[in-house]
Amino acid sequence: MQLDPDAMVPVVKRLKRAQGQIGGIIRMLEEGRDCTEVVTQLAAVSKAIDRAGFAVIAGGLRQCLLEETEGSQVDTATLEKLFLSLA
Repeated sequence: MQLDPDAMVPVVKRLKRAQGQIGGIIRMLEEGRDCTEVVTQLAAVSKAIDRAGFAVIAGGLRQCLLEETEGSQVDTATLEKLFLSLA
């Protein structure tokens, strides 16, 4: 199943923002910044990546529902496994 590239634009933006945050975290560690600040940024980037994963899965579910109405089979076990991998 291919995801709709237009629907993935916000996901790509979110991941690029997370990529920038990771670079910032690396700089913070190299500069010896306070542990609390580093952990706060790690939590923020982790949440951003999780949300990107959920958005991808939601897009996949949407795509499967559309395909189901057109007569295609839906592999719910695979979608469930993907969803649970983010839990």
